[in-house]
Amino acid sequence: MTHVRITLIGKPGCHLCDDARAVVERVRGEARERDGVETSLEELDILADAALARKHSEDIPVVLVNGRRHAIWRVDPERFASALAKAARRPRLGRG
Repeated sequence: MTHVRITLIGKPGCHLCDDARAVVERVRGEARERDGVETSLEELDILADAALARKHSEDIPVVLVNGRRHAIWRVDPERFASALAKAARRPRLGRG
């Protein structure tokens, strides 16, 4: 298995972002406990990055798994768990 990078793009005070963070954290913990999947979580704030704001201002929160968009607005726990397991089994090509 490989390390899975998770990115949460949002902004402070966003209740959907808070909901997404809670799902991401819970599923990360379950994946680590159950399957030994190691993950890292990076949170990016659209208020601190004009390019991110232009790209994602209408779509937050955005969740990326290994740099690929997984979800916008809401994170389904089962679908996210499946995506983590799949990403952990698939080696990344090149720099990630």
